[in-house]
Amino acid sequence: MTETTTPETRLWTPEGFREDEWAHAESADALSGNGRFILPLQAFLGLDPEVRRSAKERLGVVLQPGDQLEKIADLLDQLSLVALVFPAFSDGRSFSKAELLRSRYHFEGAVRATGQVLVDPLPHMLRLGFDEFEISNPVLLKRLEEGRTGGLGLYYQPTAVPEPKGPKYSWRRVRES
Repeated sequence: MTETTTPETRLWTPEGFREDEWAHAESADALSGNGRFILPLQAFLGLDPEVRRSAKERLGVVLQPGDQLEKIADLLDQLSLVALVFPAFSDGRSFSKAELLRSRYHFEGAVRATGQVLVDPLPHMLRLGFDEFEISNPVLLKRLEEGRTGGLGLYYQPTAVPEPKGPKYSWRRVRES
């Protein structure tokens, strides 16, 4: 019989690895304790509006790919963090949510990627406005420990995080090294 182990999950930001001060909770009961909690969408929506306002600094919400961003659009001022789930490498709906959080809704809190955060999409995630990542992929963990985020140095589309214009075309962007 082989023993399966859950891979270690570490929190990474563009400034490097750090301790995670947030905990995932299943219900609003967690708010009775100390700490910062990331609640599922329904638990967050079920909170009394006054509780949401008073607990803003320690309140986050996690959105699954099928959850509608519009359900929290008017409540973003009551959140410090929005975590977006990537359940599989082939499900990119959370990319769109991150872009909308930054460009349409002007959310200034933390946008966190959780789930299947992989090597190749990381540079694009940074450009879309993600600023925290729960990393468990061993290849990505190793690369980030070495200070390598990867990615291409030339972009053809603007995103939530502006890039300097390229030398010849207004629509071509170059990544600063």
